This record gives sequence, C-alpha cells and structure tokens, in this order.
Amino acid sequence: MSTAALAVASPIRAARVSPLLWALPPLVVLAGFLIYPLVLVGVQSVTNEDGVTTLETWRSVLGAGEFHRAIGNTVLIAGAATAGCIVLGTFFAVVLALVPFPGAGAASRAVDTLLAFPSFLIALSFTFLYGAAGVFQLGDFLYSRWCVILAEITFYTPFVMRPALAALTHLPAERLAVAASLGARPGQVLRRVVLPEIAPAVAAGGALTLLLTLNEFGIVLFIGAKDVITLPMLVHSKGVVTFDYPSACVVAVVEVALSALLYLLYRRIFTRKGDRGADLVP
Repeated sequence: MSTAALAVASPIRAARVSPLLWALPPLVVLAGFLIYPLVLVGVQSVTNEDGVTTLETWRSVLGAGEFHRAIGNTVLIAGAATAGCIVLGTFFAVVLALVPFPGAGAASRAVDTLLAFPSFLIALSFTFLYGAAGVFQLGDFLYSRWCVILAEITFYTPFVMRPALAALTHLPAERLAVAASLGARPGQVLRRVVLPEIAPAVAAGGALTLLLTLNEFGIVLFIGAKDVITLPMLVHSKGVVTFDYPSACVVAVVEVALSALLYLLYRRIFTRKGDRGADLVP
C-alpha cells in the first residue's frame, strides 16, 4: 500500500476507533458505580438468609402494612412539598424579577445559599424553632408529617425559583409594555404573558423537585418524626436497625423503580411538548 493510501486510511481508522475509546471509560465507571450495585440489590432482594432464591421476601414486604403506609407517606409528602415549592418558587421568581425593591439581589443570593446547605441543616433549624425548647414551642408539630413537608418546601423551593428566574431573564420587556399599553391589568399580564412564558421552566424545576423529595432521607431522619415512615426511612430501618437486608433491598428496588418511572414519564411528556414547540427537556 502506498504512503498516500496509508495517510488516508489512518484518519478513517482513527475516526472509527476514537468514539469507542472515548465512550469506554464512562461506561466502565457507570457499570462499576451504578449498574453493578443495582444488580446486587436486585439479587439480594430475591435471596433469603440461606442463599436460596425465593420471592417470599417480596410477598412479605409488599403485603406488610408498614410498607403501604410508607408508600402513602412518601407520595403525599413528595406531592405536597412539590406543590408548595412550585407556588412559592414561582411567586419569589416573579417578585425578584419584575418587582424592583431595594435588596432584591441580596434576597436572591440569600435564597441561593440554601442550595449549598445539606438538607439536614434545615431539619436542625426547625428543631430550634419548633422544638420543646425552641422559639415557638409548637409541641407535636415538629414530629408531624406537616413539619416534614414544610422543611422540604423550605429546602427545595430554590430548585423551582432558579429556573423560573432564568426564564424571566429571557422575557422581552417590550411584551410587558405592549400588554400594559393595551389596557391589561397587572393580574392579566401575569396570567397571560408571564406565567405562560415561565411555565416550562417551572414544570422542569417541579419535576426535579418531585424526584428529589420522593427520595429525601436526611430531613425526615433528623426531624425525628417517628410516625412518619417514608420509603427511604423504611430502607434505613430494615437495613441498619433490624439488619433485614433482603427486605431493605426489596424496598430499595421499589423506590428505584418508582423514581425511574417518574423520570421516564417526565421525559415523555416534555419531549412531546418539545416536538410541538421549543425543546423543554433539560
């Protein structure tokens, strides 16, 4: 083969090999740190203490009342917290972006600092506020489901507010001016111009918040609400407290499956909307 032919063949061969070589390291890391542990959890969920493969653990866990209560608490807390985050995050974003007032930038940065804190710090702050020796001393409120919801709303609201603020920065001021010049009241401008503009960003932030609150563990644990058992808390209880690893793995598989289904549903809905207009899938 001539030198010219080799010179032409070498870039072609490199172009074919390079993508595989670049993809191999991330695939190895993904397999080692995500897929392999998930496979181990799945195998352990169908293996009893004697090493025998059986579905008895699944039947026992799925038929238990504590599992049903954990599912109900998880869905209720995640749904209520997500709804609260959407309402507060949208409100704060609109106020910070469209209602000028002294200190708006400082207030926005103060809210952003919550993103840098671990979630259990919010739970500890609630203990100092609402505990028996706290500022407000609301008694049993600290250990109720509503306190967990309020703590999650406090922590996860910036996850909705920041995308909404980013969307508002792309809203042309001329559209607001034209709407106002046509006689639209502020409420009408908000409903017909502002909210439709930021709705995709709010929905994306809300979907992320739903996934995060569905798997929230630190807030529930540090608040110490003993009667509020969620799926992550049930995994902790089965695996760490009672050392029932097969049952803990069953609950973990259910939690992973629920999160994956919600994520796939989110992708499907927003991809369809993106096909009809702008791409809304982050």
